[in-house]
Amino acid sequence: MKEIVVISGKGGTGKTSLALALSFILGPEAVIADCDVDAPDMHLILKPQIISREEFKSGYKAVIDSTKCSKCNLCQEICRYGAVIVESGNYTVNKMECEGCSYCYHVCPEKAVRMEEQTVGEWFLSEIRTDSWLSHSQLGIGADNSGKLVAKVKKEAKEAAETREIEYILVDGSPGIGCPVISSLSGANYALIVTEPSLTGFSDMKRVAELTKQFFIPMGCIINKADLNKDITNKIINYLKTEEVELIDCLDYDDDFHQALINSKSIIELNPYKWTSRIYMIWNRVRNGIK
Repeated sequence: MKEIVVISGKGGTGKTSLALALSFILGPEAVIADCDVDAPDMHLILKPQIISREEFKSGYKAVIDSTKCSKCNLCQEICRYGAVIVESGNYTVNKMECEGCSYCYHVCPEKAVRMEEQTVGEWFLSEIRTDSWLSHSQLGIGADNSGKLVAKVKKEAKEAAETREIEYILVDGSPGIGCPVISSLSGANYALIVTEPSLTGFSDMKRVAELTKQFFIPMGCIINKADLNKDITNKIINYLKTEEVELIDCLDYDDDFHQALINSKSIIELNPYKWTSRIYMIWNRVRNGIK
């Protein structure tokens, strides 16, 4: 079983559009994992039929038991986040402000504070219209621990692939180089970086390439909208040569990407005659680079 992660240094490069196109090329040969858990959107196109779901719990928040509280005010004094408030004469905790440090729990003389594990999102395994499976999730508003939720999404995708003897896992990772991206890259066999020829696109692509190198993961790069700034495109190409990163393809700007999203389709579905052979070529180059 091989795991391919599609990543980008920044949002808006066309990462998810290309991941979706690859999912339609691979069809039942790949389980899809949407690891952009802070802003998941593959389900909007893949139209999943949820087969199983479960709550995702992570992190703790303080809760004050008013029947034990002596109103000594110590918890409010020591809370540097301003999470302890008084409502109708009772001490309570604003969960949006609480960071779960448990300081109040340890200092409360009446043992009126307890730490409760929080439900911060949901995980789903779904059937999708590529005759395959999608492991995806929804993180709660203002919730953290997205790196752990990525690990959960990937773990369940792997189990689904093993159970059904599916050869590939295709991961749509988060943009950037933060915790969710690190979690997305962990254990991957190949990273496909999608970038664009802008100053920020080039800069962020270099950062994500440097991060990927730390994992010793083979990688390739697609330059999307390559014709919009040929000078920066050439700089990206030269950088890839210097760093021995394979240039998988250069794609000129095409309104099909925009129109596909408007119509809740992949570019393969929107214009199969134009894109099928091109995406097959991309996939073959990616497959040849997998170790």
